[in-house]
Amino acid sequence: MGRDGRLDYDLLYRSSLSELRRGESRGVSLQLVCALLQREVPHYDWFGFYLAVPDEEILVLGPFEGEPTEHIRIPFGRGICGQAASRRKTFVTADVALESDYLACSPSVKSEIVVPIVSESGVVLGEIDVDSHETDAFSTEDVHFLERLAPETVPYLPVIPPYLPARKT
Repeated sequence: MGRDGRLDYDLLYRSSLSELRRGESRGVSLQLVCALLQREVPHYDWFGFYLAVPDEEILVLGPFEGEPTEHIRIPFGRGICGQAASRRKTFVTADVALESDYLACSPSVKSEIVVPIVSESGVVLGEIDVDSHETDAFSTEDVHFLERLAPETVPYLPVIPPYLPARKT
């Protein structure tokens, strides 16, 4: 946080890049970012990555920090995560209780932001998913920060084998 008590998103961005580079492997690098941001951003109660299996149009849970989730595999188009993947755009949900297609992870979650991680050729490679226990927790600063961070994670995304059996949730 800055001296005024506000989050310093530029510092968070630089720290996230440092954590990515510090990891010994792809998954470890992402886990370090998850731990950093879940620890340093008070309204990031769950921070994680979903990894895409593009040929199967499914998201597979990757590294995360926060409460465990039962949503290990999410089809493109289903829930907030699946919608963000199929539309290749950021979704900010101020109140998950008002979403008809929300996949509930925990009764504590009140708002969510999902930022797709897209290759230069337009293929969804994964996404950043952040949950908060506060309603309307995410600002435009969060959106800009996470959208700036997402492409930086591409070299660190673990490769999901295309033969991974897909199970619908």
